[in-house]
Amino acid sequence: MKYEVVIGLEVHAQLKTQSKIFCSCPTEFGRPANESTCPICLGMPGVLPVLNKTALQLAMQACLATHCSISPRNRFDRKNYFYPDLPKGYQVSQFEFPLGLNGYVNIQVNGTKKKIGLTRIHMEEDAGKLIHGENLGNPGKSYVDFNRTGVPLVEIVSEPDLRSAEEAREYLTQLKAILDYAEVSDCNMEEGSLRCDANVSLRPEGQKEFGTRTETKNLNSFRFVQKAIEYEIERQTQVLEQGDKVVQETRLYDSNKGVTFSMRSKEEAHDYRYFPEPDLVPVVIDDEWIQETQDKLPELPEQKRERFALDYEIPEYDAGVLTTSRAMADYYEKSVSLYPKPKIVSNWIMGELLRELKNDEREIDECSVKPEGLTDLLKLIDEGTINAKMAKTVFEDMYHSGKSAKDIIKEKGMTQITDSSAIENLVDQILQANADQVEQYKNGKEKVFGFLVGQIMKESKGQANPALVNKLLKERIG
Repeated sequence: MKYEVVIGLEVHAQLKTQSKIFCSCPTEFGRPANESTCPICLGMPGVLPVLNKTALQLAMQACLATHCSISPRNRFDRKNYFYPDLPKGYQVSQFEFPLGLNGYVNIQVNGTKKKIGLTRIHMEEDAGKLIHGENLGNPGKSYVDFNRTGVPLVEIVSEPDLRSAEEAREYLTQLKAILDYAEVSDCNMEEGSLRCDANVSLRPEGQKEFGTRTETKNLNSFRFVQKAIEYEIERQTQVLEQGDKVVQETRLYDSNKGVTFSMRSKEEAHDYRYFPEPDLVPVVIDDEWIQETQDKLPELPEQKRERFALDYEIPEYDAGVLTTSRAMADYYEKSVSLYPKPKIVSNWIMGELLRELKNDEREIDECSVKPEGLTDLLKLIDEGTINAKMAKTVFEDMYHSGKSAKDIIKEKGMTQITDSSAIENLVDQILQANADQVEQYKNGKEKVFGFLVGQIMKESKGQANPALVNKLLKERIG
């Protein structure tokens, strides 16, 4: 039997605030354990939370950037459950009256565009973090760090509109870009600022009812999301083909083994015994505040992609890659302002620069080659100081050493040979050494010409001007 995959994602994004959602404790990452805490975020008796207005403002930006309608009246609720990293025994979240409803994110996979619906966006506080003794040289024990408790989050819940692991990854890529551009979150997955839970189910093709789903929690990289979903699809397919039933449960992903494993049976909403948070009044948002927030939104990824393709006359694919992050788009625009040849700049960023960044697993704002350095290199190609092949070697050195293109060229004596007489001598040497190939070329074997060019470039250690080599070689052999 053939099955259709049904996927919905729940994304938790940490809001870019300096203090927590209901108290003034700092949200800075990496502080000593349990230092960023107070009676309010630890839930001591008698304390009263106060909503962080900046957190609400950022959550509204997330809603509007993803086309959600903002509820004029929304409310916080207590989500009750026990876990060691939850000091109050409940989490302040939004259940019945969330902040944002009915949004969407556009994606494109294999040339096909698709709109992925958003059920809701709601605000909530984060829980703490368990640190297991195996990581501290003390196996058998676990420790809790409450620094993260009370850090403001938005949870973005998609509709079950995704139909493959590839679509899920593309959705996350676009959503991360939107949150980045809208200045809602720093989206640092390594620090836990962006986390994803994946709901996966299968149903026979043509069936309208959804199958039983599993939820794989706390996936902290796009690659792990894709791999975990692919594994779940394969696992659930085997379960169904054996005549068994998929169990509704919460699972975790082991990135070392590439498998998911059961964590606990999946709770329903009623298991959490939601009820209104008595210490927080409902939030009322008027139309003026919503419109003011909408007007202040910066240019978002989709708008920037369209502008890049139109203004810079580059392919849509290039525009998509170059607007993956705000830092990438800024790097490109700065480079084009210094060297107004948009397609050439695009090729170098998408080729040489992104390859180096990928190898080092770094972001573009961590790159040692700034737009000024890249464009200086491109100008040297135009001036004939070096050729394009030499420039790639120089760029690699620039990236790893932090030196300028001119300094590297000078140190390594890489200046391009543009003297006609010098190149003529090289051409004559190669023609004398390859008389048989010259005869083959004259008899109509045109591919031999490329071989001869290659030999000349090799003899010059790649420093001969390729255009001049081709011109002089043709003149010599007719």
